[in-house]
Amino acid sequence: MHASKFLLRCWLALACLSLVTVALAQGRASVWLVLLLAVLKAWLITDGFMELRHGPWRWRALVLAWALVLALLVGATLSLRS
Repeated sequence: MHASKFLLRCWLALACLSLVTVALAQGRASVWLVLLLAVLKAWLITDGFMELRHGPWRWRALVLAWALVLALLVGATLSLRS
């Protein structure tokens, strides 16, 4: 697939996921579902815009793991406060 088409699809997916996130947040959806969408967006940014899908696997794993760790920490913090 041509690079510009791939980036356009990533951007459209990010826009759609952002709209879904806003809709879920308005409807009092589960915090964990919203955080899952945030991790999916981080994955799209990592692989699509940062192009780490072509880079060293350790960098890709580190960036994706960081997004997952942050989501877990935020989710745990919000769960403990409720």
